[in-house]
Amino acid sequence: MARHHQVNDLVWRSLCKANIPAVKEPSGLARDDGKRPDGITLIPWQAGKSVAWDVTVVNTVANSYVDVSTSPGGAAEQAAERKTLKYSFLQSTFSFQPLAFESLGPMHASAIDFISELGHRLTSVSGDPRESAYLFQRLSLSIQRYNAITFTGSFLHPPDDAD
Repeated sequence: MARHHQVNDLVWRSLCKANIPAVKEPSGLARDDGKRPDGITLIPWQAGKSVAWDVTVVNTVANSYVDVSTSPGGAAEQAAERKTLKYSFLQSTFSFQPLAFESLGPMHASAIDFISELGHRLTSVSGDPRESAYLFQRLSLSIQRYNAITFTGSFLHPPDDAD
């Protein structure tokens, strides 16, 4: 959960830094079941529509993803498809962008395009042509940091009185 919140916060802060106002976890978008994406922009992103995004990080070594993890990004593509179906009710009013990352690095194709475009918009505000690279690095480091925490928590620790 912490990794998800960290990645989502990075996306939201990057949008705000690019002068694109956005709201995290907006309520009131779905009247039926209360589903809500991780965030939406308050101004149009493309084709006159605001973008709604939802982040997921899938563990590629989990039993549920082993079959699709045979190709780089396979688990991320599957997760993105599930997110798109989950939020299909938003398609008439928003441009929906799933942001699916794999715990070992890859992300799905449209997430790469979205992050690249966000990096270009950051560059137009800051003037620094390295903004896209920095954004990809920050996302990668967040995912790696939480991998390290997860792996460390899985090690067996000797009892304190092992002396």
